[in-house]
Amino acid sequence: MFKNLQIYRLPAPWAMTADALASMLASQAFTPPSSNELLRQGWDAPRPGGGLVHTVNKQMLLLLRTEKKLLPATVVNQVTKARAAELEEAQGFAPGKKAMKELKERVADELLPRAFSIQSTTPVWIDPVNGWLVVDAASPAKADEVIKLLLKAVDRMPLESLRVKRSPVGVMTEWLQTDEAPAGFTVDQDATLRATGESKAQVAYKKHTLEPDDVRRHIAAGKQCTRLAMTWDSKISFVLDESLAIKSVKPLDVLLENDKGTIRNDDERFDGDFMLMTGELSKLLTELVEALGGEATMDAPGEQKAPASRATVKGDEPVREQRVAGAAGDVPAGDGSASDPLYEQAVAVVQTNRRASISLVQRHLRIGYNRAARLLEAMEGSVVGPMQSNGNREVINVAA
Repeated sequence: MFKNLQIYRLPAPWAMTADALASMLASQAFTPPSSNELLRQGWDAPRPGGGLVHTVNKQMLLLLRTEKKLLPATVVNQVTKARAAELEEAQGFAPGKKAMKELKERVADELLPRAFSIQSTTPVWIDPVNGWLVVDAASPAKADEVIKLLLKAVDRMPLESLRVKRSPVGVMTEWLQTDEAPAGFTVDQDATLRATGESKAQVAYKKHTLEPDDVRRHIAAGKQCTRLAMTWDSKISFVLDESLAIKSVKPLDVLLENDKGTIRNDDERFDGDFMLMTGELSKLLTELVEALGGEATMDAPGEQKAPASRATVKGDEPVREQRVAGAAGDVPAGDGSASDPLYEQAVAVVQTNRRASISLVQRHLRIGYNRAARLLEAMEGSVVGPMQSNGNREVINVAA
């Protein structure tokens, strides 16, 4: 079972075969890094000895493997300091700033072949029948890193982030305020409510009963729910957050009991678990989207028309949702470059939120994934830094 779901949409059905997808991924297949490489990523077989795309009942499973060398900065600094002391003794004066920088770089290059390596994997589930693509990643930045590599391999992949008609923050707050979850769901004992003002005050419940009167007092004081633990159909527990990501996914006993006694070997167990997961999660996603008002309508491929007004919670302030000028009507076309009509608005979104995330730009400008990614790339050097190994970008030109 995937632990975290970063959710994207494909056309349903998506006319892509497993063989065709595997051939596209082959150019990015994972190979072990050389001794002088700090990071290596690539697609690997989800099952040992299998292909790059594992298919069961038309459901596809991919696996991105990452190997990174661990070279602690403290070790590099210690060796550099010792080398600098030797140089000072030999030449009679301490090395200057430029010489120290070059020395540190040489030390890092020397130590890299002896650095420890750590591997991590990120699974990707593709449901071409119902049009789901799900990345098992805890953060949008990690998912963006995976999707970027996938888009490089699959030319013109028609991928979009999942969009719903109602704000998750507004809907979750309403569920708590009315003490009534949607049909098929129950509210559990974890929740986070955050103030919409400058204070950003928040209240977090951990394994604590959500007393309706207590929660309503917080809502009346201006707080809204940004994170809520729920259970679907008594089968799967999860946490829904404000970005529409589903985290801490856990199958419950009733689901696991139904699966016992039907598997005869490891291969069958792997396929059986994958079938069970995809079948149940597909239903969960469908019902959750319905509970959030359904999917937002699309004006054109890759673009979305923004709702006419923000969702509101009864007796409370409008749902906290930043807007940019021009985002409430038809979205103008653009190529994602610095001359794109939405470039300045994208810069404003990044600077205001102090975060350079593709999904963040998508949500605020109501545009497709590819265009949002190109807008961030166009900002590189002037507004944001280059993409780091963890998929994050540093905002280097923050508005005052």
